[in-house]
Amino acid sequence: MRLVPANARFEPRPRRAWGLWLGILLALCGLLASSPAIAASHARAKAASPAKAAASAPFQQFIEGLWPQAQARGISRQTFDLAFKGVTYDPRVVAHTNAQAEFVKPIWQYLASAVTSRRIEQGEGVAHEYESWLAKAHAQFGVESSVVVGIWGLETDFGGFAGSDNVIRALASLGYAHYRGDYFKDELLSALQILEEGDIAPSKMKGSWAGAMGQTQFMPSSFEEFAVDFDGDGRRDIWTSAPDAIGSTANYLAKHGWVAGQPWGFEVILPEGFDLKDADSSHYSSFGAFAERGVKRADGKPMPSSGEAELLITAGLNGPIFLATPNFKVIKTYNNSTAYALGVALLGDLQCPGKFALELIDPGRLRARCLLERR
Repeated sequence: MRLVPANARFEPRPRRAWGLWLGILLALCGLLASSPAIAASHARAKAASPAKAAASAPFQQFIEGLWPQAQARGISRQTFDLAFKGVTYDPRVVAHTNAQAEFVKPIWQYLASAVTSRRIEQGEGVAHEYESWLAKAHAQFGVESSVVVGIWGLETDFGGFAGSDNVIRALASLGYAHYRGDYFKDELLSALQILEEGDIAPSKMKGSWAGAMGQTQFMPSSFEEFAVDFDGDGRRDIWTSAPDAIGSTANYLAKHGWVAGQPWGFEVILPEGFDLKDADSSHYSSFGAFAERGVKRADGKPMPSSGEAELLITAGLNGPIFLATPNFKVIKTYNNSTAYALGVALLGDLQCPGKFALELIDPGRLRARCLLERR
């Protein structure tokens, strides 16, 4: 800081000097204003605000048009207005609709990126940390803990990143764009019901660009139907409560037909000259019937004494081949992708000694390997 002596005097500039500088400044402003490029820029800036308002008007009309349907579902006007306060159309979410990895990447490339050593190590940690909650879910819903762990890992890296998008804004944008018909509009209304019921505050309702929420990524309608307050604190909180996420996921799978006591499947070895039929991959047969045709489990264990399965062949007869039970299709109700379901199953199996996963040999080839038995 520079101090000014107490006896210093300040003399005003002569008026003529101020007038000269003012004249020069006004002249420069006149020259700049006459520039065609700058004039055009000013015109664009002037028109931008009305154009933006015009573009947002239909979106706001769409939102307001939802009120009668929201009211019919028991949503208060206060909840409705608070949910949409400051919400604008987000064109970014539409760009994501054609870029889901499990549908775009080749299956083995997807699996190599989904079932990683880092994720396996994380899975082992959370499976140990939440062992009691996983056991409670298995006892109550009959769903294998390994599958819950697999879903948890693939969806959000075990809660590491559950999405940062405003769920209301994302769903409103997709609903306004009429992507998949009325699906996202209906999900938006379900999200408003969740807010009305008080399970989460609007500012904390974060999720993916598609509106999937929490540590195991429930769509709002699935949350309404299958989410449970597993830790007993009075709220269904799949965002910050791992027990609620575990219990809700197990409940979802159970309600979608999970057969207790049956695996999702396992790797098998076909005998030389196996007579492959179309029905082997499209209709279920008993484990005994496959055993009679020479099909063996790759781990050397006997076939289950009960249950049925179909062949899952995703890399030709020279690649890993699995027998998949109806439980495999239950996993697909979570995300209707064979690559995703196999990723869930294999990641989950890595938490259970003696199960199988895939090992990358080179960029184009993978093989199954057993953690303990086949070394």
